[in-house]
Amino acid sequence: MLNPKLSREDMVLTQLERRGIQDPRVLDAMRKVKRHEFVEPAFRDRAYDDTPLPIEEGQTISQPYMVGRMTSLLEIQPTDRVLEIGTGSGYQTAILAELAAKVFSVERHFRLLQRARAILDQQGYRNVVLRHGDGTIGWAEFAPFDKILVTAAAPSFPRTLFGQLRDGGSMIFPMGEKQFQSLMLVERQGEEAIMHEAGQVSFVPLIGREGWHNNLEG
Repeated sequence: MLNPKLSREDMVLTQLERRGIQDPRVLDAMRKVKRHEFVEPAFRDRAYDDTPLPIEEGQTISQPYMVGRMTSLLEIQPTDRVLEIGTGSGYQTAILAELAAKVFSVERHFRLLQRARAILDQQGYRNVVLRHGDGTIGWAEFAPFDKILVTAAAPSFPRTLFGQLRDGGSMIFPMGEKQFQSLMLVERQGEEAIMHEAGQVSFVPLIGREGWHNNLEG
């Protein structure tokens, strides 16, 4: 039978620390957030496995290592306001909420958004604001953001999202083809984007007006 607390400890040790993730705040957040509450019931016994898992609408809950790596690369501070593109299961949202002052998250699938909102509310996260919409155009009403995290693969540099990043802020996103991409970390210095490649990844496509195609689903 799954022992969630022991499983989270083992996940952090074997999947994160041994692969070089050392940020103590990120590790503590991943020890605390109950990943099994965010996966589909049929996959609950695999919640802490070293793999992404399917959720509704053809989407996935990312591999724990990838969640930890993307989060640690952003170096989120307790005062940060973070924009997340792709709420999905809500698991990455919860990790961000443990680290930041406030999280703004946009999801294009309404059913996923409803489910994530219910779980996040149940888990007591009060510093999260969710919206149903096209994540490729961000959330201008609350911009600029200190950090932006994109959980789907953009076909090209997301200019509108970059425009909603504060000067000195950073953004992380996968960019490339639909099956395989490069993980990009971007720092904003004035109007200049300082880009760093952080390895090869595979994410679901970023869909929307400035993504793969103009298709906002309800």
